[in-house]
Amino acid sequence: MAAPSTVPRPLVIVKLGGSVITRKREVERLRPKVLARLAREVVEGSREARVVLLHGAGSFGHPGARRFGLARPPEPGGSAAHRIRGAAIVATEVRRLHLGVLQALVRAGGAPASVPISTHAHSREGVLADLESRPFSEALERGGLPVSFGDVVPDAVWGSSILSADTIARALVPALRPVRVLFVSDVPGVLEGRPGGARTVVPEVTREVADALRASPRTPDVTGGIRGKAEAMLAIAAAGTDAALISGLTDGALARAIRGESVYGSWAHTGTR
Repeated sequence: MAAPSTVPRPLVIVKLGGSVITRKREVERLRPKVLARLAREVVEGSREARVVLLHGAGSFGHPGARRFGLARPPEPGGSAAHRIRGAAIVATEVRRLHLGVLQALVRAGGAPASVPISTHAHSREGVLADLESRPFSEALERGGLPVSFGDVVPDAVWGSSILSADTIARALVPALRPVRVLFVSDVPGVLEGRPGGARTVVPEVTREVADALRASPRTPDVTGGIRGKAEAMLAIAAAGTDAALISGLTDGALARAIRGESVYGSWAHTGTR
């Protein structure tokens, strides 16, 4: 009888965007059917690959973060107590969403291990200064599915600031060495063309593509919008890992992408400039 293989399964980082698991124009509204299906696809895919799951805040965190100014420096002469209370409110909001994600994964047959990033990361003037990857690797070693989320984190200068799940994904790449990073959204990829007119998906994200993007004014997003996503994808590709932006509204696309299949969307491949 052949000895069991000791080669570890490939690792994939998946980020579920707040735009696909919540209704971003409505306060604290889940898309329960979409979330349930994506949870099933994550659990299905995790049978063939190890998965680290991240999720955005969507309508549970972005409105509050904007209201309290947590993605920008404190106002001169502003109340520190006001910002501290704002951070507490937003942190509470995103944890309600996080609980919903964990519950969906459990119902799908998964074994999620929550990793609250606020206790494992620090920023300085809104820029990530350090992030501890060990809680993710330890959860994987135990056979669990580590799950984290964009959150309010301690900030050495501002007191507290927003750390997006896109930035977490980017920061985990050097330590965890995934084979691919998948950003799952409510759009099928990076779109080009005039809003309201015919738009097509850009198959390859390059520096020129990223430079031409602007954040959408239609929905509140304190994490850089589509431009920030493209920048994260380029940085991940430069670090040696393929990254993609795919639709979470297409049945089965996420599960196939986790398994390593080629999936329709926008990609930043290793070596992309």
